[in-house]
Amino acid sequence: MLENKNIILGVCGSIAAYKSATLVRLLVKAGANVKVILTADAANFITPLTLATLSKNPVYTQYFDAETGVWSNHVELGLWADYMLIAPASANTLAKMATGICDNLLTAVYLSAKCPVLFAPAMDLDMWKHESTQHNIQQLQTYHNQLIAPGSGELASGLYGEGRMAEPEEIFSFLEALISQHLPLKGKNVTVTAGPTYEAIDPVRFIGNHSSGKMGFAIADQLATLGATVTLISGPTAEKSLHKVNRINVTSAADMLEACTAAFTQTDIMVMSAAVADYTPVKKETQKIKKHTEEFQLELRKTTDILATLGAMKKDHQLLIGFALETENEEVHAKAKLLKKNLDLIVLNSLNDKGAGFKVDTNKITIFNRAAEKTVFQTKSKTEVAKDICTEILKLVARS
Repeated sequence: MLENKNIILGVCGSIAAYKSATLVRLLVKAGANVKVILTADAANFITPLTLATLSKNPVYTQYFDAETGVWSNHVELGLWADYMLIAPASANTLAKMATGICDNLLTAVYLSAKCPVLFAPAMDLDMWKHESTQHNIQQLQTYHNQLIAPGSGELASGLYGEGRMAEPEEIFSFLEALISQHLPLKGKNVTVTAGPTYEAIDPVRFIGNHSSGKMGFAIADQLATLGATVTLISGPTAEKSLHKVNRINVTSAADMLEACTAAFTQTDIMVMSAAVADYTPVKKETQKIKKHTEEFQLELRKTTDILATLGAMKKDHQLLIGFALETENEEVHAKAKLLKKNLDLIVLNSLNDKGAGFKVDTNKITIFNRAAEKTVFQTKSKTEVAKDICTEILKLVARS
């Protein structure tokens, strides 16, 4: 959710400034680009070197470097940010923000910012309760700034009460929640399938395929960044999701069918990218089959067509997206599958295309919608392909 978001963290003079190090780590770990602005007083509590090391960016403290003349462009910084977070926010800085006083780099960037601004106050009990502080906070909220309320506890003075800055994890969660409110798939339940299925022959051997699950996992991650609540039904794979998803592990086509039909009734968007086996052994041996003969015959039966089953169950409000991996007559087969299985989109990839297929980090796709309109994409990383697929899904959501 925070991946590639540009965040300015303003740190004011407060003992709570030590918590800013943890907050920077959380933001960077989530994939955000973080630039830190320290007030002069804040540098007495935490060093610029600490925050520069954690943020992987220079820390800003002054309008310009007196020795080199290098200017810290406050307007450029304000325009760069997707979100501005001030934590800890001291009573002094809150008063300046509320009244438009602009006597340091942090307040100059604040007045230049076009993005949402969040502030997490930190101060002693009596300072927090003072009428002027409460007035300033109310004034800031009328400017559409977001208050992250302080908690109660033991304060630096030895008093006990309100004024403790919210914990870094709480601030991080507040920011995530704020971002999610504006995401296009907020409130949507999405299910994605990924990976292969293994159809057991005996306790040792199975019928399977070369699917790694990379494409399905990339799609699940992208849908999560768009605000969806994602359930990921995965066959056997070593892949891991980068985002918070509800992962359900399955092994066989029968397991996949059971999990998909159970999830589908609560699903708004279903993306079926798993490579499900078309056939499974009629009989699974309980013991390892010994190599007694030169030839060995294995009787197979068709597995249940999960995509067709879901297509028959699909309601008007649901979107169903399928995949077609072909080696010949690719477009003909894909369009036939789209209609036959009641899909809203079908994603075609061909093993004849260089850079497409199993166990590689790239893919080349063509997408058909219900009107048989075709969109062709160039070879890209599977992460970028996932974004292209999700863009097409968002178009359908916007029309529904």
